[in-house]
Amino acid sequence: MGFFIGQNARVAIQKESCIPMTRFHIMAKPHGPICNLNCTYCYYLEKENLYASSGRDYRMADDVLEAYISQYIQSQPDQQVSFAWQGGEPTLLGIPFFERVLELQRKYANGKVVDNAFQTNGTLLDDAWGEFLARNKFLIGLSVDGPEEIHDAYRLDKGGKPTFARVMRGLDVLKKHGVEFNTLTVINRKNSYRSLDVYHFLKEIGSKYLQFIPIVEQVAKEPDPNGLVLLKPYARQKAEVSEWSVESLQFGKFLQQIFDEWVTQDVGRVYVQAFDVALE
Repeated sequence: MGFFIGQNARVAIQKESCIPMTRFHIMAKPHGPICNLNCTYCYYLEKENLYASSGRDYRMADDVLEAYISQYIQSQPDQQVSFAWQGGEPTLLGIPFFERVLELQRKYANGKVVDNAFQTNGTLLDDAWGEFLARNKFLIGLSVDGPEEIHDAYRLDKGGKPTFARVMRGLDVLKKHGVEFNTLTVINRKNSYRSLDVYHFLKEIGSKYLQFIPIVEQVAKEPDPNGLVLLKPYARQKAEVSEWSVESLQFGKFLQQIFDEWVTQDVGRVYVQAFDVALE
């Protein structure tokens, strides 16, 4: 999740080097790899093995949470501090966990403005969550891969059942309570061939901020001592590219086809992260 420099050391470094601290971003995973889904392409689910072998608890301990929040706020040079929470599935921690997050942020804000966002699969969102998220102005990133048959190709629950309907119910909760949201779509072997279907669907459900993440994973011929099979890019084990990985040329075509429509119809109305970054 990153490392932190103590306040005294930070001041000493600034005085010694005369280099001002710059803004940075950390994504916290306070529940480790624990999730209620079993998405085929998820790189993080198998990391449960690392916790099991070490005997560590999955849930972020309260003292770690407090240290993280206080140091992260102190280390940010701007008056605006943004926290991002991911997983696994962060809603499994329950609303009380995030009430504690807000309590600690207020304690250490020291005049700064703090905001929060978290990424969710949306399947556990209900009115209690909607009220909490709206009241505390959380920004939600909703994971959805496209229309039902596309989304359910890889995003299944632990019982192998589809999740699309539950995600849409969660989206309805966000809309009902006026919670700001954007969408994160994993581009894989299947939905990469249906670019405009994906794009039109995301617009239809009301997403104005779209992020497309290409999935490319190596699967080892044999698991490592921890039982892990998804390899890092520089690993030297024998491996094959997974069958769900997006092909390089097709990912380019996916973006090109969406861009051709976006640039003529949706500039200023729909924001696609890949295009924004390229144009910037």
